[in-house]
Amino acid sequence: MADIINIENKTILVTGAIGFIGSNLVLKLLKKQISISVVGIDNMNDYYDVSIKEWRLKEIDKEIVNHPGSTWTFVKGSISDKTLINKIFEQYKPDIVINLAAQAGVRYSITNPDAYIESNLIGFYNILETCRHSYDNGAKGVEHLVYASSSSVYGSNKKVPYSTEDKVDNPVSLYAATKKSNELMAHAYSKLYNIPSTGLRFFTVYGPAGRPDMAYFGFTNKLIKGETIEIFNYGNCNRDFTYIDDIVEGIIKVMQKPPQKKIGEDGLPLPPYAIYNIGNNHPENLLDFVTILQEELVRAGVLPEDYDFESHKKLVPMQPGDVPVTYADTSALERDFGFKPSTSLREGLRKFAEWYKEYYLK
Repeated sequence: MADIINIENKTILVTGAIGFIGSNLVLKLLKKQISISVVGIDNMNDYYDVSIKEWRLKEIDKEIVNHPGSTWTFVKGSISDKTLINKIFEQYKPDIVINLAAQAGVRYSITNPDAYIESNLIGFYNILETCRHSYDNGAKGVEHLVYASSSSVYGSNKKVPYSTEDKVDNPVSLYAATKKSNELMAHAYSKLYNIPSTGLRFFTVYGPAGRPDMAYFGFTNKLIKGETIEIFNYGNCNRDFTYIDDIVEGIIKVMQKPPQKKIGEDGLPLPPYAIYNIGNNHPENLLDFVTILQEELVRAGVLPEDYDFESHKKLVPMQPGDVPVTYADTSALERDFGFKPSTSLREGLRKFAEWYKEYYLK
């Protein structure tokens, strides 16, 4: 590990800044009560309900008012637009880059592959290139590139928990393949241009104002309408659900400790490159998860106490691109950062249910 970066008075570029993880990261950075400049880019696409994205953007705009020493700049656009990315780097000269912009979703990658190639491959390549050129003419350049990878890179690996030491050569969706590609591209750029980069493999992130295409959110929408929810693989699915605040805390800890720049025996840089899992290290069975979600939706007053859940549940086979289990080995994260996600599923779903009530049912 290199020295810790003091983020005070730094400029931090967050891509996908109005996404679920990005917006929570921006809010947390601003709330740190230090002088900080955050630049966010997001294309605000309609992959899911744009009004949630607009709500997140308003939350940031409300928060920045409390921090006169900090700045927040929002740029609407795509990381696949090379000219725009070059312009942002030239104008703001970010010290730290957090790349969270991506076309998300495993199932959508089967029907809409173009979006994944554009955002996850071309977009990420543009970020790597601008990081590379940030050192031109002896400039200090980017001190750390942190980027989102995904637990999906583990494919249908049998060994659990999933460790970053495991081989990940068998993706089962295009989404997973693009995330694995990001890790490979970052490694090459770290080696060639000495860019300190850290990839974070996120495990099933959930929480308030999350993505409506995720199970907990989609289930809630359906139950309210009296529709039937489909539980895949007949409920024999385990997911390492990780609460949004834990993910954000992990990113902030990681971004301040870039991998160290070192010279190898051949006189060339050893790549300053690292990858970590950020998961709860505690997989939950899908049926247990649904039970807790139901209890919390009733508790928050989203659903009536006498709701007949049994008649709204249907067990169905596995979906293409899905995997039966995700389970993070987080020992490296604990070792290097003294941090481990700790929010229980009940606590996290309670916060989601309370937000849902406030947002949709007021």
